[in-house]
Amino acid sequence: MLPYFRKEFGNPSALYKEGIKAREAVECARRGVAESLDAHPDEIIFTGSGTESDNLAILGTLGTPTTKLAKLRKPHVVTSVIEHPAVLEVCKTLERNGEVDVTYVGVNDKGVIDYKEVKEALRPETVLVSIMYANNEIGTIQPIRDIAKVIRGWKKQYGSEYPYFHTDACQAMNYLDMKVLPLGVDLLTVNGSKIYGPKGVGALYVKRGICIDPIIHGGGQERGLRSSTENVFAIVGFAEAVKMAGELREKEFTRLTELRDYFIKEILVKIPGSVLNGDKEERLPNNINISIPHIDSEQLVIELDAKGVAVSAQSACKSRDNGSSYVIMSLRESQGQKSLQDEGSVRFSLGRDTKKKDINYVLKVLPEIIKKIKL
Repeated sequence: MLPYFRKEFGNPSALYKEGIKAREAVECARRGVAESLDAHPDEIIFTGSGTESDNLAILGTLGTPTTKLAKLRKPHVVTSVIEHPAVLEVCKTLERNGEVDVTYVGVNDKGVIDYKEVKEALRPETVLVSIMYANNEIGTIQPIRDIAKVIRGWKKQYGSEYPYFHTDACQAMNYLDMKVLPLGVDLLTVNGSKIYGPKGVGALYVKRGICIDPIIHGGGQERGLRSSTENVFAIVGFAEAVKMAGELREKEFTRLTELRDYFIKEILVKIPGSVLNGDKEERLPNNINISIPHIDSEQLVIELDAKGVAVSAQSACKSRDNGSSYVIMSLRESQGQKSLQDEGSVRFSLGRDTKKKDINYVLKVLPEIIKKIKL
């Protein structure tokens, strides 16, 4: 990234030599991201974040009355109750404004969506299905390929172009297969901050033949779908992070799965009454989300932070909000519980620098903290 901070400062849309160098850097990055997804370079649209990419996928599909959507009754969207706020809040806003109907598919007691429920939710006016690849809070991996198969069958049966299938794959890129053709998706969101890349950059994969409208208008950059002078150094850094994620994926998946399973086994023994949130097997290798009875989540986060351990009480994008995690609430509702019943939930995220000694340290200090702050 450094040369594009210091020397290569040209505008990628300009025709002078500095601009041409910047354009070459952007297009090289585009080819790199496309290769990691087994996609075509012209199917990659750079955005300012994963949130923007999600918004572009949803609003871009629904956006204009000049599209074929105008011929439908009120457009219908299918999503899940545990999506990231970048998806849920868009859907809820459109729903409140009366612009779309939305079906929110539930999850089972392990936080996994049943693809058959997605099938049951489809209607002739369904234009978009948006289901995340892996959940950001509880790490559950969703049956994306099965959902894609259901959607293909629906479109074939009704001879329809719709619904498009979008997946938020921001949490998945470090650890899961990202080839878009086997996944069967039309639109796919990724970003830099989840893969050790720079913050403030992301991308949307848009399959050839899929028509969406821009949500940012201006100079017509990114094939007219994302106007704004390209953030060259961030795009370059993002592409490098994508490349590194692909190189390390298999090794890190195996290493972290072993550490994750060890952590889960030990913590459930050392903390009586603790519960693992999410499926034990169908989950990201770096994710451990634990509920502990009679504990205030925020207090636990603060106490662990004082011991040098950074954890999250819920999605970082919602951590300033009051109230319980809607993801954990969805699990409890599936389990027949109407509330979290005075429990606190925290997410431990493992990473490339995590060693077994780090986990053992947490296992040592955590019982002491819980004894101190238990309600």
